Amino acid sequence: MPRLIAVAFLLVTLLTCGSEDATAYRDLDLTAYNIPVTIQAPDSAQVVAGKLGGNIEDVTVRSAADRYAVQILASGARTSDMARLKADELEAVRDNRYFERIVSEEPEGFIFENKIDTTSAYGFRYIVYRGDREIVFQNTFDGVYTLPEVEAMYASVKPGK
Repeated sequence: MPRLIAVAFLLVTLLTCGSEDATAYRDLDLTAYNIPVTIQAPDSAQVVAGKLGGNIEDVTVRSAADRYAVQILASGARTSDMARLKADELEAVRDNRYFERIVSEEPEGFIFENKIDTTSAYGFRYIVYRGDREIVFQNTFDGVYTLPEVEAMYASVKPGK
């Protein structure tokens, strides 16, 4: 009987730990950083904002404790054609010599795998076209992320959460 209780406790613990990722996130409005979107981010997330090349907004939302690191780049859009914007991002990812495969894809974004030797590193791109601006969400490049970590970050930047 004690063994059955221990197994039941372990099962409940594992099930509740797996569901905490998305529920621990809160709304984070990025309009104060000149990016008119709201994403979901961990409570412990820190925001760092700057500019690249003078006309690209560069915002990083990071929580080391939650293995969450999203970079947002916003600039004037090259085109209003969402398919073209996504195709450009796909091309950039596929040009990486470590590119392995596209894991999942939808009209506004995708998750991909890079493989260095035998180590898989996952990443994502999610594109929003708002007004005349192109907003690209991606994982930061300073870490190696697992597929579940990248899936959680990808889901957190999609509207309607």
